[in-house]
Amino acid sequence: MPKTSSDTAVETKPAKKGKWTRRGFITAGTLAGGALLVAVAIRPGHQEKKMAKYVEGEGETLVTAFVKVGKDNKITAIIPHSEMGQGVLTALGAMLSEEMDVAFDALDIVEAPAEKEYANFVLAREFIAGGMSVPPMLQDTVNGVFLAATKAMGLQITGGSASVRFTGANAIQTAGAAAREMLMKSAAKEWSVPLSELSTENAIIYHTASGKSAPYAQFAKAAAAQRPNRNPVLKDRKDYTIMGTSVPRRDIPSKVDGSAMFGVDASVPGMKYAAVKAAPVIGNKVVNMNAAEARKMPGVIDVLNMGDFVAVVADGYWQASQAIEFVDITFETNVSDDVSGESILAQYAAALDTGKVKTVVSTGNAAAARGDGAKVVETEYTVPFLAHATMEPMSALAWVRDGECDLYTGTQNPLGTRVITAKTLDMDFDNVRVHNMFLGGGFGRRATPDYTNQAALISQKTKLPIKLIWSREEDMAQDHYRPSATARMAAVLGGDGYPLSWENTFVHKHDPAEASHIFYDIPNQSIGYVESPTHVRFGPWRSVDHTQHGFFTESFVDELAAEAGIDPYQYRRKLLASKPRHMAVLDAAAKLGEWGMTLPAGQAKGIAIVESFGSIVAEVATVDISGGSPSVLHVACAADAGLAVNPDGFTAQMESGIIYGLTAALYGEITIDGGAVEQSNFHDYEMVRMNDAPDIDVQIINSDNPLGGAGEPGTPPISPAVTNAIFAATGKRIRNLPVKNYEFGGAI
Repeated sequence: MPKTSSDTAVETKPAKKGKWTRRGFITAGTLAGGALLVAVAIRPGHQEKKMAKYVEGEGETLVTAFVKVGKDNKITAIIPHSEMGQGVLTALGAMLSEEMDVAFDALDIVEAPAEKEYANFVLAREFIAGGMSVPPMLQDTVNGVFLAATKAMGLQITGGSASVRFTGANAIQTAGAAAREMLMKSAAKEWSVPLSELSTENAIIYHTASGKSAPYAQFAKAAAAQRPNRNPVLKDRKDYTIMGTSVPRRDIPSKVDGSAMFGVDASVPGMKYAAVKAAPVIGNKVVNMNAAEARKMPGVIDVLNMGDFVAVVADGYWQASQAIEFVDITFETNVSDDVSGESILAQYAAALDTGKVKTVVSTGNAAAARGDGAKVVETEYTVPFLAHATMEPMSALAWVRDGECDLYTGTQNPLGTRVITAKTLDMDFDNVRVHNMFLGGGFGRRATPDYTNQAALISQKTKLPIKLIWSREEDMAQDHYRPSATARMAAVLGGDGYPLSWENTFVHKHDPAEASHIFYDIPNQSIGYVESPTHVRFGPWRSVDHTQHGFFTESFVDELAAEAGIDPYQYRRKLLASKPRHMAVLDAAAKLGEWGMTLPAGQAKGIAIVESFGSIVAEVATVDISGGSPSVLHVACAADAGLAVNPDGFTAQMESGIIYGLTAALYGEITIDGGAVEQSNFHDYEMVRMNDAPDIDVQIINSDNPLGGAGEPGTPPISPAVTNAIFAATGKRIRNLPVKNYEFGGAI
């Protein structure tokens, strides 16, 4: 996928499979005790001495980071990512099993600890310098730079659909292949046989000619003493036996039987509970509080003015949550108190009218295309603020005592949370421990440590172990929101109805840098943005800017097709003539969604295609408007992520992304009045419920392309697919989400 700077699109080519260009190199060191651990480690030097105390078990000796071979021949994968329902431990474990020739059901999988040695330097390299080809002699130095940077930043993030396509493809697979090679070389030397005569299967090395065989563990010491090959040969995809198959998810059994431990389940002896309330207008401080009534309530231990928020500490959460409603709090006021949703949109409009436009893409001459007699189509779209609304409320258990802190929570960035907690408490990093647990949904929200900071500060203040749980109302009011945005689109149509130019000027540019890019064959393009900050705080939301630009771009393409009087599916096909991969995905979705079939009155189909996070996803939505309001009956989804590592898990992620995006399309809207968020719970921040959920069919297209993401790419196409279907059914174009704000008249 193209990588960009903030101003100009720059196309890069992926590195060849099996090479170590722009990848970490594997290092191994001295082994004692019969355990081998191999990973992508980074200069300076070996990290094993520092890492051993974090992951070493009885009878094991840590050598490097991701692959451990025990004396009992047990292989353990140590995965530097959080499990938040996306199946990341399973997928990366399968990638390791594949390259090591280890049966997946025999593999142990654990999450890496929140230690600086497990900082995700691979993600940093791919995000920051994804197209960079590093000469072998400089790889040590470059990787050392990125390791130092990610340690300093506390980067151990799970997000951006990056786990499989970056950590998996560029670290885990290579680590597995190198470990297997080192073990085989050790066996070849011990048996005095050619390496080429050896084979492996299920963690056993075989020499068929002599009839010899032995487990990996027998050669662990010798393997650890080797210098690993920087260019291990990775398997061809045609030879995969684990990757590309639906292996069982490791997190599911405990979630089914109730033994899974989420952040909200954490418990320590003697802990107390806390409920909090911050200013309705985000950023305002506490001026005064009267807690006399709250202090009299049963179970209440203390009421605290923490400056940024008020906290009630009690024996139980219900007692704390009830008591905080009886605290009379006065918050400061400022200019943000006068902000409304309408004033924010007016601010955006002014910025688009007069603000400095920063160029994202400029090809050809879009302005010149607006010549005399040119047919120009112009329109404007808006999307609202959105909350994350994770199923598990924000929660954390902090225990600050004797100059140390233990933090139990579910976070998308355990190391970063540890770094920030240490700074918040003015405590040495080594005196803070983060115990990461399952996440009941993340979507970007649990990459921000505000809730963990609060728990730590309350515990420090009270000298008690504190379990903080945010109410749903607090979560809605104090989220880090997907920003609202406005985009002004324009195109010049030629005599055949197809665009000669494409213009998009929008408000806000976050990540990924290429979200506003288009892949359609349009010669003249001008894409840029203006800044227009608000006091409403921003946070990454599932698919980030792709969720906005997927709606803008695919809605506008549909408008152009309607203006030209051409079927929107065929219109896209013509614009994708030079993009066979995109064409294949579009065609597959159209076929799966039975595009062109005769439908009952009041029903119609809409189509959209979006490339995001290295994957291409097209969706066809079938909408029924006959009841007077839109009902989505069916969604057909075709997706090309290069290879679906775990097809069942990949399908689940597409389905999840569709439902999440459908909620946003139909209902999602955080509104601002008097500077504050108006929504408070699911009664006024609606969700797609089971009885409203459409049937979903997913077709996976495995291609020879590099691995793409799964967790986020299913979300961006659904909004335009649905609104395009509504237009086809009613003639009413939805340019401002959500759909619930439109009236469609009575039943048909």
